[in-house]
Amino acid sequence: MQIDIIAPGRVKEQYLRDAIDEYSKRLSRYCKLNIIEVADEKTPEHASEGIERQIKVKEGERIAKHLRDGAFLIALAIDGKQLSSEEFAAKIEDWGLHGVSHIQLVIGGSIGLDDAILRRANFKLSFSKMTFPHQLMRVILLEQIYRAYKINAGEPYHK
Repeated sequence: MQIDIIAPGRVKEQYLRDAIDEYSKRLSRYCKLNIIEVADEKTPEHASEGIERQIKVKEGERIAKHLRDGAFLIALAIDGKQLSSEEFAAKIEDWGLHGVSHIQLVIGGSIGLDDAILRRANFKLSFSKMTFPHQLMRVILLEQIYRAYKINAGEPYHK
């Protein structure tokens, strides 16, 4: 399975980069992982709705350039479906059994995802009603993908 994670901005903190590297290494046994960073837009403090919409559109256009026809697109969104780790693992396994060989997961920037990306998504996934820093979300997502593969392989990791 090919898995792409697409997100705006570069991860600057070394401890987050170390965690991303560790989970990327662990996942290499189970799938082909590609992390794609697109340029993010700086959001001015107290930005109007119009400015925020423009920022989302610009970041959305950059993300869209990396979306592939035939890939199963999962958008991370607060209003998406919340799944347990076991349910997420079952979804990944089920998608694979139904012919999905390429999954693209998209994380929004600091103000979220453009509506065009959300509409294009095959599935919207929420990790919580809470908002997480988008750079930390990469680590959380990678850990859950790794956990899903361990669950599906019947290997010890998840209790």
